[in-house]
Amino acid sequence: MELTILHLYPDCMSLYGEYGNIAVLRRHLEALGVSVTVETALFEDKPDFESADFIYMGAGTERTQKAALQALLPHKEALRAAIDRGAAVLFTGNAMETLGISIVDAQGKSWPCLGLADFSTVETDRRTPEDVVAHTSLWDSPVVGFMNKCSVTEDAAPLFGRLSLGFGNEEEKGPEGYLSGNVFATHLTGPVLVKNPDFTDFLIRRIFELKSWEVPETLPVLPYEREAYEVTLKELTARIGG
Repeated sequence: MELTILHLYPDCMSLYGEYGNIAVLRRHLEALGVSVTVETALFEDKPDFESADFIYMGAGTERTQKAALQALLPHKEALRAAIDRGAAVLFTGNAMETLGISIVDAQGKSWPCLGLADFSTVETDRRTPEDVVAHTSLWDSPVVGFMNKCSVTEDAAPLFGRLSLGFGNEEEKGPEGYLSGNVFATHLTGPVLVKNPDFTDFLIRRIFELKSWEVPETLPVLPYEREAYEVTLKELTARIGG
């Protein structure tokens, strides 16, 4: 079993240590006997979407987000083709916003986006750096994490149906993220897969299904990852009176 991960712009779209998501995903896959190749694409590169099985981009500043968007736009049809043939996609932090129709920045300038989703984003003067507890119907456990955004994303089909802590796409504790087929996105930043082993397991199962590999009955558990998750969930749940 061989798998290629394409990490887009890790030099400027890994603001909160998002490289950890690729590292933990690779470790889990290799523990299952998968031979994993991680390729990177920088601004000056033509991303190799044709060979990619999993495509990832993390968070950047508002400025580097626009730079990444401009670098990706010439390749949007190749990205669309990769999705159509079954590549899985995860965009975290403000990388999520590039998937939509447009971003209107704080100065009122409209930036055309990749058009792979129907939502649009407007930057605001309200920044929300806060912890998050999110809930999805895709797996049982809550997701814990952190977001730091200054935007509202309208009309996105959410990955998380509700938040019990944090600001959603459009409102406090509202739905958050984006989900369509094998495309997953969330404003959660940093090593969200490191913090949430069930999210990692879900993506692994989806990757196996997309590759037509037999999905293992049990998935590997790395040392202390579930203990760390339980500690974080307990602390955040105590803050919301859960």
